[in-house]
Amino acid sequence: MKIRRIIANFDVDDPGRVDAFYRDVLGLELVMDHGWIRTYASGAAMQPQISFASEGGSGTPVPALSVEVDDLEQALARVRDAGIAVEYGPASEPWGVRRFFIRDPLGKLINILQHE
Repeated sequence: MKIRRIIANFDVDDPGRVDAFYRDVLGLELVMDHGWIRTYASGAAMQPQISFASEGGSGTPVPALSVEVDDLEQALARVRDAGIAVEYGPASEPWGVRRFFIRDPLGKLINILQHE
């Protein structure tokens, strides 16, 4: 058996509330919308992964999601243009990633990273 993908699912009152953040800021595409559930994806092939952590590294809290990007500076510019506060970083970590933390419209902590 091969796992083809892992999807994080969050229980929310209004699934459309996150649309501008995940589409405009993170650049994901809305690939499914049934009203009660909205799924966003990237056209890039992704390797399914799931992590379990007691901390987020470097003494940070555990983020709800980690989103790897190919251009961290561009992601950071989009976040700043959207007026979203950066809660941590950007920081180059000893395990070889550069990253920053932000919150989505639901208050979920998001780790945006790029491998160095």
